[in-house]
Amino acid sequence: MKVSLNWMEQVSPVKLAPDGIDTLVEKIGAQLGAVEEVVDLGAKYKGIVVAKVVACVKHPNADKLSLCLIDDAGVTKHVKRDPKGLVQVVCGAPNVKAGMLVAWLPPGVTVPSTIDKEPLVLEARDIRGQVSNGMLASAHELGISDDHSGILEITEPGAKPGQAFMYVYGLNDYIIDIENKMFTHRPDLFGQLGVAREIAGIEHQKFSSPKWYSGQNSFVTSEDSKIKGLEVVNEVPDLCQRYMAIVVSGIKVGPSPMWLQSYLARVGIRPINNIVDMTNYIMMLTAQPLHAFDFDKVAVNGKAKIVVRNPRKGEKMTLLDGRTIEPRKDAVLICDADKPIALGGVMGGSGSEIGPNTTRIIIECATFDMYNIRKTAMEHGIFTDAVTRFTKGQSPLQCPPVLYKAVQMTKELCPEAMPIGKVADQYKKLPEPEAVEVTAEFINARLGLELSATEMAQLLENVEFEVDHKNGKLTVAAPFWRTDIAIPEDVVEEIGRLYGYDHLPLVLPKRDLTPVKPEPLLSFKSQLRHALRRVGANEVLTYSFVHEELLKKVGQDPKYAYKLSNALSPELQYYRLSLLPSLLEKVHPNIKAGYDEFALYEINKVHDKSQTDKQGLPIEDERLALVWTANPKAAAATYHGAAYYQARLYVTDLLQSLGISPVFQPLDQVAKQTVSEQQSALAFEPTRSAYIKTANGEPIGLIGEFRAKVAQSLKLPNLTAGFELDTALLMKLANPSTRYLPIPRYPKVTQDISLKVPTKLTYQQVYDFVWNELTKIQPPDTLPSLSPVDIYQSQDDKTHKNITLRLSIASYQRTLTDTEVNALLDQVAQAAKTKLGAERL
Repeated sequence: MKVSLNWMEQVSPVKLAPDGIDTLVEKIGAQLGAVEEVVDLGAKYKGIVVAKVVACVKHPNADKLSLCLIDDAGVTKHVKRDPKGLVQVVCGAPNVKAGMLVAWLPPGVTVPSTIDKEPLVLEARDIRGQVSNGMLASAHELGISDDHSGILEITEPGAKPGQAFMYVYGLNDYIIDIENKMFTHRPDLFGQLGVAREIAGIEHQKFSSPKWYSGQNSFVTSEDSKIKGLEVVNEVPDLCQRYMAIVVSGIKVGPSPMWLQSYLARVGIRPINNIVDMTNYIMMLTAQPLHAFDFDKVAVNGKAKIVVRNPRKGEKMTLLDGRTIEPRKDAVLICDADKPIALGGVMGGSGSEIGPNTTRIIIECATFDMYNIRKTAMEHGIFTDAVTRFTKGQSPLQCPPVLYKAVQMTKELCPEAMPIGKVADQYKKLPEPEAVEVTAEFINARLGLELSATEMAQLLENVEFEVDHKNGKLTVAAPFWRTDIAIPEDVVEEIGRLYGYDHLPLVLPKRDLTPVKPEPLLSFKSQLRHALRRVGANEVLTYSFVHEELLKKVGQDPKYAYKLSNALSPELQYYRLSLLPSLLEKVHPNIKAGYDEFALYEINKVHDKSQTDKQGLPIEDERLALVWTANPKAAAATYHGAAYYQARLYVTDLLQSLGISPVFQPLDQVAKQTVSEQQSALAFEPTRSAYIKTANGEPIGLIGEFRAKVAQSLKLPNLTAGFELDTALLMKLANPSTRYLPIPRYPKVTQDISLKVPTKLTYQQVYDFVWNELTKIQPPDTLPSLSPVDIYQSQDDKTHKNITLRLSIASYQRTLTDTEVNALLDQVAQAAKTKLGAERL
């Protein structure tokens, strides 16, 4: 947001930089907004002088050039003069003539329009045999407008030869560029008036807005027999809170006065013509955008009708920039009786624009829903100064004074202009100012100050708040342009800012040294990380958002996932349904990078549409997922079993460290209950995967190898498996106490048992059976353990498979013999034969 110091001081009753520009910029940065740049505009016009053309004759050697003798009152040094003290300048402008006041750029001066590009420094030089001492400048060369059809003729009252040009149009100015993001909640600060008020406030000076802005204004209108009226119909009052318009006749379109052009140019607005410049000037002054329509392009038989509505299906319009668009279905259109004439709050239409033959206009002043304007601007890629302001939420109470000022300024620019008929004013309900009650004690407690209620009231009254205070209680009524004051904390912030945050006492806060009670879930996640790091797993952190294609690659249905309406990128469209797809996506890049074997895990949240809380908000499920993999070379050299069992080692170690005894149940033998379970299970190969449950049958998660289609689409090695667990449930089931078992002092005895069992029996069933039988018959004071050795199935026998388990057992009392251990296994084998139909090999 660019602000002009001179422009602000025009509307300010107090001097805004009494201590100099540097002090002002420092205050703005500390109490208002970050200053990005300060431009000394006067330096751009240093050395340029007002001069009078005393004589103008045709150049003897050029048809289109003139020889001019100019009078600068002798103020310019080191320049060649004739006996009368006049200076010769060659000029090619068609409008140069004797008697006019001009802007003279003497030798040694830099042309203002070139300063930010390739600076052109003038010198006295020969042009067709005649010496030209500098040049007479056009408005374009002075950097004021795009007009280079002729030199600038100075007509300002009080201008005289020898005067520094910068003082004629107030160009001895400073332009302060303040970061826009600092004003997001302050629509009033997108205008010179609002910033001037705030500067006065932070300098502890009382500011009073111009009477036309803060007082009650009455429109003096006339009648015109050729104008039969203006009708406004607002069909979308929720999107257009207020729409005001008035007809003005007697318009003569032409260039704006140079003072007006200069003020627009210095804040980055290109002058166009007097009517358009008037609307832009008032917008930059008050932060309220305006628009002007050509009445005769809107009216039918002298009567104009304006309809504020949404687009009709298939309706198109051409904008002022020449683009033809089909407005989005919820956009606000300003239309005549038949067609759109403006994209409301964004840009005008080409069919109703002000042209050189315009004699009657409609001036529009309206407020729109800021969210609707933002969506419209984003969808169509249109970012205008009006959009910048309307997306901050202008107050509809600002429309009457701004429209009044627009009419008055139009009359100044067009002496014959006259408002015709009544002002059209359509609104549903206007906001009613609500006072905020707060105590001085409340404010001081939060700022660490000891201000009195009177001092607080003065700070607020300086920026035109109405404050009633009594016995330390303040009743604060914000002015209509302050839409950000609603609760006591807003008043606290306002007083702190106006007083100066740099003046707050530098006192360290008092703090209770009692240790903070650990957050259970965070502490539990740290416990999980420690357990997984201990076995060599590597933690990763991936985006919570995934591409639709990734969901489809693992077999999940995107319809169950929340889709982002404004995704950061096409790769991040959906909230993920489970963690495993994100981990699987990282396997191939790591294998390709040269890592032969690794385990990746992530602890994070997942979401799906099937689960919401009582308020209808998505439930965030806490999950832990791990993927283990090895490339073919590493797998061939080290591993001879299924990847499932490697993943099972990780999950068993993890769960046992939490005091949970897992039970594994084949995935294809269990019906999936919830949408979350169904979608999570889709990546797994049912015959090589399992549900992980507690001893009492409560499901904890899933483990297994992945479908061939998943492995192919994500380029996974054959030896890849993983698991995903419910973190919140793990925390609930975890038993933090650890039972100590002393190691027997006597040597252990190890023996294997191989059982030939029917193929339909799973390894888990056989393992559980053998372990349960052993625990029944184990000798007292012994410590047994059972581990898998081998699972084998012959190509010739499809009905049976061989499972080999290894028993290790030691006694706390004596050394066990092989005969005793073998007898134990004989009993187990006999029970297996009876109950499972197993044969000991």
